[in-house]
Amino acid sequence: MADTLIITKRDAQTIWMAALSGTHATDLRIASASDESTSLVGNIYIGKVRKVQKNIDAAFIEIADRQQCYFNIAANPDAIYTKKGNSKKIAEGDELLVQVIRDGLKTKLPALSGNLELPGQYLVLTGNDSRIGISGKLSQSTKERLKEWMEPFAREKYGFIVRTNAGEASREEIEAEAKKLEEQYLHLLKTAPYRTCFSALKTSEPVWIEMLRNTYTADLTSIITDDPQIYNSLEHYLKENDLQNLSKLRLYQDDLLPLYKLCRLEREIDLATSRQVWLKSGGYLVIDPTEALTVIDVNTGKYSGKKLRRETLKTINLEAAKEAARQIRLRNLSGIILIDFINMENKEDQKELLAFLESRLFADPVKTRLIDMTKLELVEITRKKVHKTLKEQIAALESEKESLSQKD
Repeated sequence: MADTLIITKRDAQTIWMAALSGTHATDLRIASASDESTSLVGNIYIGKVRKVQKNIDAAFIEIADRQQCYFNIAANPDAIYTKKGNSKKIAEGDELLVQVIRDGLKTKLPALSGNLELPGQYLVLTGNDSRIGISGKLSQSTKERLKEWMEPFAREKYGFIVRTNAGEASREEIEAEAKKLEEQYLHLLKTAPYRTCFSALKTSEPVWIEMLRNTYTADLTSIITDDPQIYNSLEHYLKENDLQNLSKLRLYQDDLLPLYKLCRLEREIDLATSRQVWLKSGGYLVIDPTEALTVIDVNTGKYSGKKLRRETLKTINLEAAKEAARQIRLRNLSGIILIDFINMENKEDQKELLAFLESRLFADPVKTRLIDMTKLELVEITRKKVHKTLKEQIAALESEKESLSQKD
């Protein structure tokens, strides 16, 4: 778990964000200080259906002039229309409420959902899903307590996901946030029919607010930024949503030693973008992302242990599993991920390795699943795509800087 959240202006155009556990990063994010390359994820629009592709059960919906997005019809049977033609099924010309769930990347369009979600510090309101789900990372007794608190908020048309952060919150804080999210959702539904096509009904919060909200704040001791504007934004958010953590916020001011240098963020980013990652044992990982999947190869390297071969392999693989789970988060890898561990003949050792890896992946705030070990002894993992990978974030920023320099 992270104990420090760092949000620093690297330069006039770049914001670096890092969740640190001691001196090591557990999460990294790089964003533009301008609005030009801000993620669309979380934004809610009134979109217009431009084309329905029946053979793939998909629609292509425009959310702004010439900004087309992909919409999975089967996954959205209860979409909320603001303008509907005569057809019962989704059709060209229909207008409906949609939320961006994945940014566009290279040849892939941004992805949309008709099942709207409103995130809070402790809860996520889930449209078209009446269930009340509790984070699996909480103890059974905490789950039961939170479920009891949320029972009065059971509704037919929407539900809630109770986040891990809720484990440390009071009943009053949980209930206040549930009511607040309800009011926002109902207001959105009430006003949508009177808004024009392409209207943005909700835009995502600044990236640093999202980073804070997705960090388990109970373990945080410090939230530090060196930018007064970001400090004011964080202060306002904490006063409104998370007052108990306001005392952890501070503004760093030292012109001689920039915050990113103090926290060695340059080194952390370099390590998280290099192909090879060394392990303390002398082994190393080789991480190769491709269009289709990411392969992580585990190598013995210069391991100098003197134990028996079985224990040697087990030691390297366990260390590799821990670091692989960390690197997946740091680099924001997604989709199919294959880990090629060093072969272990002992089945009990294999089971122990898989159980350990699963426990490390379980701590990831992004939905991550260990599928199984294949017949070729490759461990298959899937991770939900939310934002760009760390390398893609850096590339997008460099592209923006180049574009701005050409304008000058």
